[in-house]
Amino acid sequence: MPSTDFSLTLALFQPEIPQNAGTMLRLCACLGVDAALIEPAAFPTSDRHFRRAGLDYLDHVRLARHASWRAFGEWRATSRRRLVLLSTRGGISYVDFAFRPGDVIMVGRESAGVPEEVHAAADAALRIPMRPKMRSLNVAVAAAMVLGEALRQTGGFAEQGAEGEFS
Repeated sequence: MPSTDFSLTLALFQPEIPQNAGTMLRLCACLGVDAALIEPAAFPTSDRHFRRAGLDYLDHVRLARHASWRAFGEWRATSRRRLVLLSTRGGISYVDFAFRPGDVIMVGRESAGVPEEVHAAADAALRIPMRPKMRSLNVAVAAAMVLGEALRQTGGFAEQGAEGEFS
């Protein structure tokens, strides 16, 4: 269940590759970022690849599972969170965007991104600038890059203690 403060949230829209999902949830656990998983996922959370990628960190992530895009939308409306979509079709570079505490940063399916309905619901669609003719980055790499910038801008790294522990 997500925290009640205004932590950033990484939302995974219908993830398809268990290793990527496990890696992103491990990232969330390590950085103190909430996570949301929007079903259906293409694998069960008992999948060995998912568990292997997430290791024991999966026990430390604040994860909310949403049965559908509609259920996620209802949660987001109630919590009044801004939806920031990462997309190869994004019109704004993530380094030029002003992140705010409480933003929900969403990544799409590895094979197809997100449907038009999700694009239309986003408050902003961001892209990662890349060399010409390169299509996209791995979704977990993209999530890590953008979460790092969002945490830098919102002071999220300031919460860490000397040993890497969050206070």
